[in-house]
Amino acid sequence: MDGRHVTIRTLDPPLHEFLPHDEAGIAEVAKATGRTPAEVAARVDELAESNPMLGLRGCRLGISYPEITEMQAVAIFEAACDVAEEGVVVKPQVMIPLAASREELEHQAKVVRAAAERVFSRRGRQVDWKFGAMIEVPRAALLAGEIAKVSEFVSFGTNDLTQTVYGLSRDDVGPVLAKYLQLGIYPQDPFVSLDPEGVGQLVEIGIDRGRAVRPSLEVGICGEHGGDPASIALCHELGLDYVSCSPSRLPVARLAAARAAIFSQRGAKS
Repeated sequence: MDGRHVTIRTLDPPLHEFLPHDEAGIAEVAKATGRTPAEVAARVDELAESNPMLGLRGCRLGISYPEITEMQAVAIFEAACDVAEEGVVVKPQVMIPLAASREELEHQAKVVRAAAERVFSRRGRQVDWKFGAMIEVPRAALLAGEIAKVSEFVSFGTNDLTQTVYGLSRDDVGPVLAKYLQLGIYPQDPFVSLDPEGVGQLVEIGIDRGRAVRPSLEVGICGEHGGDPASIALCHELGLDYVSCSPSRLPVARLAAARAAIFSQRGAKS
């Protein structure tokens, strides 16, 4: 990655996903932390949520426990300094997930920037880096101009954005989608191929409002939609700078991106 941007998203999942729920696992954590199994079990219960995907996760987690964001930021900048000392050109981009307001990002930016200053001062070295946000809820897309006042880049988290636009839980949607696809209510699974009418319209609004405030705003999408050819064509049409997806889908994504660019130059649709 010498000379290339490396985007690192801060912790997104809720805390309960990092803790065990079985007796053996609880005993192991208790031993490692000097707590009793009863104390660990009580903490696991305390962190349980009825709907964790819409609960204490993403930037909400970093705001509630700023030491978690700080720990990650320190690790990122220490690692950046380590490889910079080896002659590698590093360009880390710290991305905050699930923000819905400028104020949330300002809080997290303050934590990350303070960590960067401390690390750079201690190491006697500076590296170029950027602060950005994921847009995963409709409010953030509508207020992308405010988001862009703090963020140098944004990535639309289209999995969560689809979930929040449709009001469908990704974890429980299987039976609903099976019936809807069978009846033709949905022409395709919106979690597989990006919905151009609803979700796509919000992405377009977000791009326009974000770049109206910061013309140089780098915009992309993150999620499995980034490996879907139809979604990539839509992203090209909307003027996104990049798409990202899982490694296994990269060959298809690259081919689809090239195809979209060629058809765009020809003035035709892919």
